[in-house]
Amino acid sequence: MRRDVKTKRQSYDVVVVGGGLSGMAAAISCARHGVKTALVQARHVFGGNASSEIRMHVCGASENMAKPDLEEGGILYEILLDNKSVNDYFEYSKWDLVLYSKVKSQENLTSYLNTTMEDCVMENGEIRQIITYQQTTETRWIIDGKIFIDCTGNGTLGYLAGAEYRIGSEGRDEFGEKDAPEKPNNNRMGNTLLFKAVDRGHSVNFKRPEFAKTFTEEDLKYRTHSSMHAAQSKGDEDDAYLRVANFGSAQIDYGYWWIELSGEKEDIIDEYEEIRDELVSCIYGVWDHIKNGGEHGAENYDLEWVGMMPGMRESRRLVGDYILNENDVLANRQFEDAVAYGGWAMDIHAPRGLYDFDKLPSSIIGFEGAYTIPYRCYYSKNIGNLMMAGRNISASKMAMGSTRVMGTCAMGAQAVGTAASMCIKYGCDPRGIAEHMDELQQTLLRDDCYIPGVYNTDEADLARNATVTASSFKEGFGPENVINGISRGEGENRNIWVSDGMGKEGETLTLTFEKPCEVSQVRLTFDSNFKYAIKQTLSKKRQLQQRIGVPPELVRDYSLEFVLDGKVAKVAEVKDNHQRLSITDVETVLCDKINVVIHSTNGYENASVFEVRVY
Repeated sequence: MRRDVKTKRQSYDVVVVGGGLSGMAAAISCARHGVKTALVQARHVFGGNASSEIRMHVCGASENMAKPDLEEGGILYEILLDNKSVNDYFEYSKWDLVLYSKVKSQENLTSYLNTTMEDCVMENGEIRQIITYQQTTETRWIIDGKIFIDCTGNGTLGYLAGAEYRIGSEGRDEFGEKDAPEKPNNNRMGNTLLFKAVDRGHSVNFKRPEFAKTFTEEDLKYRTHSSMHAAQSKGDEDDAYLRVANFGSAQIDYGYWWIELSGEKEDIIDEYEEIRDELVSCIYGVWDHIKNGGEHGAENYDLEWVGMMPGMRESRRLVGDYILNENDVLANRQFEDAVAYGGWAMDIHAPRGLYDFDKLPSSIIGFEGAYTIPYRCYYSKNIGNLMMAGRNISASKMAMGSTRVMGTCAMGAQAVGTAASMCIKYGCDPRGIAEHMDELQQTLLRDDCYIPGVYNTDEADLARNATVTASSFKEGFGPENVINGISRGEGENRNIWVSDGMGKEGETLTLTFEKPCEVSQVRLTFDSNFKYAIKQTLSKKRQLQQRIGVPPELVRDYSLEFVLDGKVAKVAEVKDNHQRLSITDVETVLCDKINVVIHSTNGYENASVFEVRVY
């Protein structure tokens, strides 16, 4: 007798589909703002392209520390700092656990791993529920929601719902993009498999698999793949793609992002499995060439890990009320409804990837500074309750060449999750949040997100009207900086208090209020020194740029003294902090002064604080 698949049903306020870094950031931010949230992930681990299955490190607006003040903060940075506190040697099992723990420990958030969305149910132009299948439990989950967020990368939920979308490149005339092709085309950046090799300290042989492709030095002349080539290319002005887009692949032990294929059919998604099989033959063919095809400095190197799940760069882009374009990017445009930003160069890869042997693997259009991304790029133009975050946001092909990197995607996703929580709060659709844009922007700043040109004007922040003094400070780094509305350096303005050493009794910041006020929360933003990377990465080059442990500049132990009429009414102690944003909740206390007493850092000789907020 035939048996039916068991079916279960659950309802949530917000449903996020896709558990990469974007989906995680969207779901966590939504749940943190008190909204019942579901996160549906097709794989058995979180992280998407950054996960142990694919192992690409996070790139973002800082362009691998070329623009350090643009390093992403918020939930993404919090996750990376969690990883630095437990994972000194870049082990991916520990990284998986950090991501898993971050999701599973979040109140108001339910996750569904190994759960693939198969369909959605529509009503009056809105999504009412998604139909999913959890392979491990042989369960069909029907998940209802009020707001849905597409973080699938491919825009799969939007596609199933009938959302307007684009693929390929717009023609030059549509947005006046000077670097777009003259006519629209279906060229797309391809999928990549990565590998990790290790120096065994002695000669290691490699036997070429029968299925592997054969590559010559002529085939790979534009693709660095040897230790000698890497040394020769360093600083070469003609090899511009190395400086921005190479992600460290000039090293012989990790790579190579340029083992990339985009397929031959109309739809790269339809061809995913065929592309994967072709990539497997290419990655082993490239390694055979490196090992057996001439002198590449690889005599002692042995393959330690080879990915079998390609990372995708480009497929569908869902259309919102605004389509970000190249002109916005190059002009560092600041939108009134800005909720995120980008700074990565517009990075457009060769149309046929590896098989474009006569082309550089990537065309780089760099620029100084950062552009902002408007909220209107993060919700669907024609599906009323659909939002999106990740590489599938509303952008032209040219702009997507910058917005697609994971750091930028995650910051936009945190904004989307926060906006989704506000949709529930106000009972409106995503478009309706335009009426609450100041609240959205100020909430993001409070949660350690950065929006260029938008600063703290939160009327609820009691610290803004306090007088701030300090036990000591270095010249130019006075205590008043902690309430100037900017929680990171911007150009010559460092916007930070730095003590002049560390006294025996610690260093103290004092906030004095004009009259007694009730306080229940203090938020401190510490310095973590954005000039040093904190990536989870396989690249030895990127690993060597990092320091062991959490950033030493971070304050480790501190106490908060709540003072009324000269007497300490309450003390809150914080120990072993490793986060940039440290939040202390206390039972409501009446005070006219708060002493922030810093007892120790994680190794730095001075105490340093970017911002103090009091609620």
